[in-house]
Amino acid sequence: MPARIQPERLRNGLSSLSQAVVAGAEALEYQSYYGLDLPHRPKVQRRLGRFRVGDYDIVAQAWWPEQPHATLLILHGYYDHMGLYRHVVDWGLGMGFAVLGCDLPGHGLSSGPRASINEFDEYQAVLSGLFEQARQLDLPRPWHLLGQSTGGAIAIDHLLHRPDDAELGRTILLAPLVRPRAWLRSRISYELVRRFVQQIPRTFSDNSGDPAFLDFVQRSDPLQPDILPTAWVGALSRWIPRIEGAGASRQSPIIIQGEADMTVDWRYNLPVLERKFAAPEILRLPGAKHHLVNEHEALRREYFDFLSERLK
Repeated sequence: MPARIQPERLRNGLSSLSQAVVAGAEALEYQSYYGLDLPHRPKVQRRLGRFRVGDYDIVAQAWWPEQPHATLLILHGYYDHMGLYRHVVDWGLGMGFAVLGCDLPGHGLSSGPRASINEFDEYQAVLSGLFEQARQLDLPRPWHLLGQSTGGAIAIDHLLHRPDDAELGRTILLAPLVRPRAWLRSRISYELVRRFVQQIPRTFSDNSGDPAFLDFVQRSDPLQPDILPTAWVGALSRWIPRIEGAGASRQSPIIIQGEADMTVDWRYNLPVLERKFAAPEILRLPGAKHHLVNEHEALRREYFDFLSERLK
């Protein structure tokens, strides 16, 4: 991304999402850099704007095919932002869906301390705000919800505590977070350091089988945080018991999980989700790592085909 594009300046120059019509030069350059302009889909309309949730300015994006018959709402993962989700956006448009997603607080173009959150309840407020944007834009129902990792955690929380949401269609959970891998050790470390440090350096992991994606994230993506705030870990530690203690739901989400995932504790998480939800449909991918939205093409094609059969 050219150095002259600054996230804060770009965000401050945006109109509200419901009113945004013509994107400025910086916004167009941002979308082009991440491939969100989708030049192979010339008839797709797109919009980039913002909305307010509490203390946060949330940057959101929407795309419309010519005659959408449903909507895909996207919740990205921790350290991610919507710029990394072009494959999912493109799949949704190919299904005839309008697509709406936003950068979570502290991520991408949205405001807030980088990669941090006070409580996971704030993520629920953002999701409620995203639903309100869908209403204001009059996006077609049903609204299918897709969450990757922490985005999946946000979707799980919503399903367990708002089980009768009539506006939702299917919910798709990609490598959903309940507990991260080695959570007990991480929690002990958090308790030892939280009074002394506010953040530690981030360690990048090989969380995808696509080497081009890994290289981009580690070398060329200016929106990648380089810290792990202890506040986020604390918020996670308070959220996990809330989910594990929640009652069961009649919802039946679709869960896609890679068996080479070294980020979430999927062997623990899947049984928890099978107890919480009514017969969730689960696709396990033996060779897939954590960042499913940016796995290599063959794996993406496999799970997109699986999803397409269930959402057509």
